[in-house]
Amino acid sequence: MRIFDPHIHMTSRTTDDYRRMYDAGVRALVEPAFWLGQPRTGPGSFHDYFDGLIGWERFRASRFGIRHHCAIALNPKEANDPRCAEVLRTLPRYLAKDGVVAVGEVGFDAMTAEEEKALVHQLSLAAEHGLPVLVHTPHRDKAAGTRRTLELVAASGIAPERVLVDHLNETTVDMVDDSGCTLGFSIYPDTKMEPDRMVRILQRRGLDRVVVNSAADWGHSDPLATARTGEAMLSAGFTEDDADRVLWRNPVEFFARSGRLLLEELAPYSGGAFAGNSILRAQHAEPDA
Repeated sequence: MRIFDPHIHMTSRTTDDYRRMYDAGVRALVEPAFWLGQPRTGPGSFHDYFDGLIGWERFRASRFGIRHHCAIALNPKEANDPRCAEVLRTLPRYLAKDGVVAVGEVGFDAMTAEEEKALVHQLSLAAEHGLPVLVHTPHRDKAAGTRRTLELVAASGIAPERVLVDHLNETTVDMVDDSGCTLGFSIYPDTKMEPDRMVRILQRRGLDRVVVNSAADWGHSDPLATARTGEAMLSAGFTEDDADRVLWRNPVEFFARSGRLLLEELAPYSGGAFAGNSILRAQHAEPDA
């Protein structure tokens, strides 16, 4: 089973997670910019974080045979903090970088005026840079937040097939389906979806325009949730080709619209320590012949 996890926060995961993910079939992923738990105090802390996503984390994933891509944005929660708003002015320099395959996560958290302003601005940036959009739907008032998000997407003029609306559940799947946007489901314990519920939605609705992710982060989450969903699909009678469509081909089709996906297979790094470090930090020198 090959897996593309289209929403996972590897900055908050360990190298052991990378090993387990590779063994489970994960070969590529997208890491969206998100709230780290500790409030940021200004644009500079965002810049350091973005630099890590497009540099260090991409390199770290490659050591374990996984292609790392990212999405860049001011996340909804921190859009309410006036200390962070200035980062909207510097986003364009990051949206032009290799490995950035979408603007995200954008959307609503508490459905404030500031969140809506940031969402509209970033939808405009996505259109300007020719990038897809990854949308976060709120944990509270999910149906209302999703409905307003779809209204703003429609008003932006962005083609719906270039918008992935994520964290859906049974209350929001139909309205997003009707919009023509790609449907994203996070298999995340307690607060989002579970593999058996996901299977029931796939049985009712079908497989097209559906992507499944783990959304694994610093909370109670599972970086192998995508693989577990694939296993649940097979147990329910779906074919291996069906699982491949949901777990690989659909997310690849969506993010390929960025023109920046890199999917050539990587071999995990099998060398030893470098200058006493467990992580390669510089190019190895070739021994003298």
